[in-house]
Amino acid sequence: MYLLSLLLTPISECERYDLLEVIQSRTDKKSTIYCSQWAPEGWLGKLSDGPLAYTILDRIRTSSYSILLKCRSLREDYSKIK
Repeated sequence: MYLLSLLLTPISECERYDLLEVIQSRTDKKSTIYCSQWAPEGWLGKLSDGPLAYTILDRIRTSSYSILLKCRSLREDYSKIK
């Protein structure tokens, strides 16, 4: 299993190619968990909305399950403790 934190910072074209390579090598062979603070609908824009972005998302979406957490951030609770 591999955990990939996705799109926390802006991603360059070189990094998009690297990401595609990692995803392609693991597709239908190994488990991968993609974590992001962005909703999946916003991933295309974060990946610069081009052919490479569509290819990356296609690889992710064709064999994945989505678990969306909709709740308050625990940072709010912890910041009140201080």
